[in-house]
Amino acid sequence: MSDQEKMEEVVTEQEETQAEGEVESEEGVEAAGEETEENSEEEDFKQKFYYLAAEMDNMKKRFDREKDNLLKFGNEKVLSGLLEVVDNLDRTADAISSDEDEKVKNIFNGIEMVRKQFLDVLKNNGLEKVEALGEIFDPNVHEAMAQQPAEGKEDQEIIQVFQHGYKLNGRLLRAAKVVIANNN
Repeated sequence: MSDQEKMEEVVTEQEETQAEGEVESEEGVEAAGEETEENSEEEDFKQKFYYLAAEMDNMKKRFDREKDNLLKFGNEKVLSGLLEVVDNLDRTADAISSDEDEKVKNIFNGIEMVRKQFLDVLKNNGLEKVEALGEIFDPNVHEAMAQQPAEGKEDQEIIQVFQHGYKLNGRLLRAAKVVIANNN
């Protein structure tokens, strides 16, 4: 065999090896492509799983918050209606408090006991009275009904309460209706 033939044979073998390598690499690329597709599908499923898990967690937290709010403020309408009863007990007590008759004093004491018991029950259900008399006017919890000049009082100080205000679990249920000092 001549040198020329040997070189052609080596070149041919190299070309065949290269061609086989290309076929193998194409098969490898296809296999790698399949693995990449499998990996991307797996990653896609993982992302979807984590997304759904986070959504479920957020939904659970939202439901818990809503449940807590229902427990705290679900009786708001009923308690708001009962405040009118408290106001009427206050008016009745104020009307008969200065009477000198012994029977009326006993009635007054009975009304005060019922009023106190009623307010205790409301307080146990999250209702609290908004402090007003002697406080500085706060439009977030007070409603000014009138202004009057008042000696010895600060400007904007509450000097009279027409109707008491109440909060239910920290949220304003009814603003206190008040008269404030205006010394200008």
